[in-house]
Amino acid sequence: MAVRDRKKIRKSTGRNLADFQLLSFLPLFIVAAYWIKTEAILFVISFMFPLLLAFQSLIGRSDDTSDEAPLAEDDRDFLTGLANRRRTRQRLTQFLDSERNTGRETAVLHIDIDRFRLVNDRYGMETGDRVLAEIGARIRSCVRENDLVARIDGDDFAIVLFPIKKADFALALSLADRVRAAIAQPFSIDHITCYLTCSIGICLSGRAPVTEAESVLASAEIALELARREGPDATRSFSPKMRREARKLHSLSAELEAALENGQIRPYFQPQICTDTGEVAGFEALARWEHPQSGLILPGLFLRAIESTGRSERLGEVILYHSLSALKSWDRAGLRIPSIGVNFSSDELRNPKLVEKIKWEVDRFEIAPARITIEVLENVVSDHDDDVITRNIRSLAAQGFGIDLDDFGTGHAAIANIRRFAVNRIKIDRSFITKIDSDTEQQVLTSAIIGMAESLGLETLAEGVETMAEHGRLAQMGCRYIQGFGIARPMPFEDTIAWLHKHRDKLAKGQGTDRRAG
Repeated sequence: MAVRDRKKIRKSTGRNLADFQLLSFLPLFIVAAYWIKTEAILFVISFMFPLLLAFQSLIGRSDDTSDEAPLAEDDRDFLTGLANRRRTRQRLTQFLDSERNTGRETAVLHIDIDRFRLVNDRYGMETGDRVLAEIGARIRSCVRENDLVARIDGDDFAIVLFPIKKADFALALSLADRVRAAIAQPFSIDHITCYLTCSIGICLSGRAPVTEAESVLASAEIALELARREGPDATRSFSPKMRREARKLHSLSAELEAALENGQIRPYFQPQICTDTGEVAGFEALARWEHPQSGLILPGLFLRAIESTGRSERLGEVILYHSLSALKSWDRAGLRIPSIGVNFSSDELRNPKLVEKIKWEVDRFEIAPARITIEVLENVVSDHDDDVITRNIRSLAAQGFGIDLDDFGTGHAAIANIRRFAVNRIKIDRSFITKIDSDTEQQVLTSAIIGMAESLGLETLAEGVETMAEHGRLAQMGCRYIQGFGIARPMPFEDTIAWLHKHRDKLAKGQGTDRRAG
């Protein structure tokens, strides 16, 4: 006998017993009425008792909304056996109708498996399908029997909570944490082991713009989209502000192609200073969008649109071209800049032809590879072992390009990875630098990173330096390079030449920062 059938029998038996227990009080009521000798009470008992039984039966049936019939073929996902998008919409509509009558609330969690396409690329579609089936089973194990779990599409899943008295964010977040923990456990399929994470968007039914299934589902998807932009293993909950942000993101996405081609999107350059000499050691190229109506748009917004529309590689081409052009222009002006750091996303690093493209551009401009530094996020290095990304980074290092490990300390890169990728320099994340002149804990952490780098023969660069005191303290600690607003904000190329002349004049007059002063 199926588990669901046994549970139905137990539930039905429980209701019948409850009816029987209520009925067992009838003789007591009759005796009491006879003792009091009140015919009115006998009449009330005779009239009201059947109504009470009927009312209890009605309540029992209303509770049975949790007993969903077995999924029909049209309502079931063929791979996982879970509900599909169509059934999810239907069931959520039922829950929302119940919510209007009972005041109980529901919520939707939209779950996306981070970088799942790598599983298919590495191990094949058949293995990928088996992993998806296991993911569905793990999510199912995290919820109550009455909650609906569905596979929406591809590696997207959803949970629709059975209505409860108060579906608040804390409850939904607790469930999201359980799901993330379940997905984080290793998957062992066909003698291979892989590790996955997931991003989750949450929408409480009361927060959706309209209390309708499509509105709640769309709002959860908006929250998921913004969670994905924060990086893997993130969770976001929908708010009205998100809808405005999503609309803006959609609007920007429609303008991206033209902006990339007509020069609206280009690099701004932020100088990097050597703490030993005060000289400019290089610049970092940071993408900025000079929008004709909205003004300067910072990357926090439009880079999400770049990624979601698949234009990361085109952006990389634009930034590299402008960076090489800047180096040639500085050379002609007699301002020798040792290098420019260019950021590359995981999508770009995954391109098998990336090394060939970069080398061709550098040769075309007659720039030595050593003057281009490839900046790679720490989590990109740590998440990939022996694939296209690994081979590309190693090949670029072998060609003579510098390799910077960006945002160090925020991921989980091992020392072995640092050596394997031939990293030249560690960029210490700004979270370790803030208040380093006065915060002892910051000093201890940063000193440990600098000490490790020195023992490995690596240079260090501190990001986010905002004050002269932070600058001086980092110089004392042995951090050789720094950048941040305390040195200069990112600037368009046309402003760099004047800034460079002014900086050199300060050094010549002895007005530069004291090399090792506190």
